[in-house]
Amino acid sequence: MNEALNLDAPTHMRREIEEIPDAARRLLADGAPEIREIAARAGAPVFLASVARGSSDHAATFLKYAAEIYLGLAMASLGPSVSSIYSGRVKLNQALVIAISQSGASPDILSVVESADKQGAFTVGLTNTADSALARLSKATVDIGAGPERSVAATKTFVNSVLAGLLLLAEIGGDKTLLKALADLPGQFEKAIDMDWRALAEPIEKRGSLYVIGRGPGLAIAHEAALKFKETCQIHAEAYSSAEVMHGPVSIVENGYPILALGVRDAAEEGLAQAADRMVDQGGSVFATSDKVLRAHKLPFVSADHPLTDALVQIVSFYAFIEWFARHRGFNPDVPKHLKKVTQTV
Repeated sequence: MNEALNLDAPTHMRREIEEIPDAARRLLADGAPEIREIAARAGAPVFLASVARGSSDHAATFLKYAAEIYLGLAMASLGPSVSSIYSGRVKLNQALVIAISQSGASPDILSVVESADKQGAFTVGLTNTADSALARLSKATVDIGAGPERSVAATKTFVNSVLAGLLLLAEIGGDKTLLKALADLPGQFEKAIDMDWRALAEPIEKRGSLYVIGRGPGLAIAHEAALKFKETCQIHAEAYSSAEVMHGPVSIVENGYPILALGVRDAAEEGLAQAADRMVDQGGSVFATSDKVLRAHKLPFVSADHPLTDALVQIVSFYAFIEWFARHRGFNPDVPKHLKKVTQTV
């Protein structure tokens, strides 16, 4: 176990999860006009690219699906080491490059932004540190406005990074339906915090490992959930697409192996539910945020007004669960082993 934990005192992580609705409200109120201006400056990019690590990279994956599904623009994830270690120069003229970093300080991320700027890209930094090096290097910067985050495990900064990126994409695409759905998110986040997912705990503790599956934007949420299992609970978790898991990984699902299936109210939900039920038939212990499953256990969830916001709401319910689960296992989620809040890599 890590640092001693007072089970009666709220953790920083729990406080920060509870701050998510207000953090989202601040960004929507204070950041939206600036984001609208940045979208106008970005013009009509031919393609998009992202650079990020950790939870921020999961936010970038979420934006990739949003850009490709709703804007029809390809979005690639740039390898930070291509610039920082290998001195490679990717041709990024006519691209919108989105860099996501809570601290805005990691040298490898900064190296990509500097290189992209030289290649003629329009660079946008999404950061929770308005006076950071990332803010200075980028052509435009969005302060995600999450406020101080003391827990090492990112929660509200992940949510506001995705929200800021979605606002930018919605403005670029003139998507009024998405903009309306984003405005409704704070109230949905409040409800999501109260969803009870504790039924997951026993089967996960029995095996000490699990799969988290999703599809589309739900896959980005699955990756974020898998990371949090590892860093806060010392539980091994792997994230897979509900399609990709059938190409090999499904072979170990038996004898109560746990699966968390993150269903989203979109075109992929039916297939994900079928995959979840198939793994029940193999002997898996499967829990799903979908009413379409027939044999998997149904977890309570908040259904939002748009597939993208529906996916994002689910991470808030997961965060509430994983903070409780870490404490239940005797760990302090604020100070995961071998980790610190700001990680700088080259």
